Amino acid sequence: MSLSKLALLLLLPLIVLQGCATAVVTGAATGASIVHDRRTAGSVIDDQGIEFKASLAIYNNKEIYDQSHINVTSYNGTVLITGETLTEQLKQKVYNLVRNLPKVRTIHNELIIAAPSALPSRSSDAWITSKVKAKITADEYLDPFFIKVVTEHGIVYLMGVVSRAEADRAVSIVSNSAGVQRVVKLFEYSN
Repeated sequence: MSLSKLALLLLLPLIVLQGCATAVVTGAATGASIVHDRRTAGSVIDDQGIEFKASLAIYNNKEIYDQSHINVTSYNGTVLITGETLTEQLKQKVYNLVRNLPKVRTIHNELIIAAPSALPSRSSDAWITSKVKAKITADEYLDPFFIKVVTEHGIVYLMGVVSRAEADRAVSIVSNSAGVQRVVKLFEYSN
């Protein structure tokens, strides 16, 4: 069992006894993930800022917001934009909004031109993500803290700072998971 998992397990009884268990659990989980992450604490905070600012910019642009379903994920300054928007012009506007945010190094604009997806499609993607994360967590050679999984339309995007061997193993696991249409690697390699 990894040190961070053990620490969370040992802290759980103490956390449950606290009055603000939700805040403590969230803080402890975030703290444990930052300590265990290959990114610096500053990069983790920058990524959260990028995601928040991008979501806010999209929400504040009613033309985009009303005609799109957009997810923005940032990992070490690499930004993945997924979802649907109605026109190529709106796709470009989303890209331009995100491009102008501080700390963004690279953008992968994977928006498709289509009507916003329905709940069953999003639920299917969430189910695939959950299955993939569980398989990665169960694998004795992979650390789930190092790999971010995003699924959109059955396409699984993998982000993180990993070795080439870890990347190959993760892709193999994901490729053999039910419902996965394609795997896209957006990794940064540590070796």
